[in-house]
Parts: sequence; structure tokens; C-alpha cells
Amino acid sequence: MASLSTWCRYIRHKLEYSFSLSWKSYKRGLISDRELYDTVWKNVFQGKLTYLHWNKGEAMAPTIGEQASTLLVRKIPIADPTRVFLGDVIVLKDPDNSENYLVRRLAATEGYEMVSKDEKDEPFVLEKDQCWVLADNDKLKPKEAKDSRLFGPVSMTDIVGRVIYSLRTAVDHGPVLNSHYSMRKDSSLLEIELDVNDMMKNHKA
Repeated sequence: MASLSTWCRYIRHKLEYSFSLSWKSYKRGLISDRELYDTVWKNVFQGKLTYLHWNKGEAMAPTIGEQASTLLVRKIPIADPTRVFLGDVIVLKDPDNSENYLVRRLAATEGYEMVSKDEKDEPFVLEKDQCWVLADNDKLKPKEAKDSRLFGPVSMTDIVGRVIYSLRTAVDHGPVLNSHYSMRKDSSLLEIELDVNDMMKNHKA
């Protein structure tokens, strides 16, 4: 049973999420001025802040299972350096196919100078709204890892969520190691929305 303080933090996160999602729809012209307020409250009372994502492949091993894992992902409607942080395990659109999604770790954001180990490559600075993502599995070559070493910087707008829990098997599951700030922010979501039994029902392994 979650404490009152946990519920307060959770509701605050729901309000923040609802406003961000509604504002995004408003900026795109999908809702009017009058609908904005109603949409914010509708989003507060409907749905969760998390969703389940099926991930397969060894790019994020050992953080996420080499075979397959069911992941609990925190939704991020607007990704920027104030909402996702260096060290976070994120879900982003595949640069090669926007209908697919990759799970990678956020390694750098706008303003960071990127220096290659290959002296032939010129250093460069990530531009506004750009980020650099890497696979955790350092045994893989860039082409196998399919990360920014292969496809370069990606837009922050391609980030859709942060992985907060990973279930590999019925006895092998637990929180995902993200940045200290993110883990503190996501703790109330884990207490209230985490349902390991539900994750097991949806697990495909």
C-alpha cells in the first residue's frame, strides 16, 4: 500500500504529464483553446503513466536480458534535457524505420562535444534538441549494436519513454538502473503502477 506522500508525488507527475500531452496536442492544432483545460483533466483521470514494451536482442545486455524482456516504460510526451537525463535507458523511434522502436542508453545531449576514437573523424558538438544514444553491450560492434555510432545523432523528439523496470523471467526481474534523478522521479510510479503479474501475463518468452 503506497503512502500518502507517494500518492501526492504520483498525482503531481500525472498533472505534469497531462499538461505536457495536452499542450503538445494544442501546439499541433489538434485541440482548441477551450478544449485545452478539459483535455488536461481528462488525461489526469484516464490511463496510466506507463506502458509495457516487448524488447528482444542483446544490444542492452546485461541491463536488459539478451533473449527477451517485457519492459515497463514511463511515457514521455515531450523529451528534453529537463525530462530525460544522461544515463537513462530510453525508448526511441528507430531512425531507419519510425514504426519500430529501439531501447538504448542516453549518452549525451545538446552542447556536448563528441570526439571519435578514430582520428580521421572530426570532433563535433551536438546541436539543439540532438542526443547521442548507445547500446550497453560493449561486446558488440557499432553495426551490431545499432546505436549513434552507426546512425549518428538523433532528435530528442524521437524519445517516447524511459524504461523503469525489466522482466526477463518470473524470477529474474527488477528496476532498471537510470540516472539518480530519474530513479527518484520514477519511484512513485513503480509503487503504484508496477504489476509484475500483469507483466508476466504479457511476457512472450
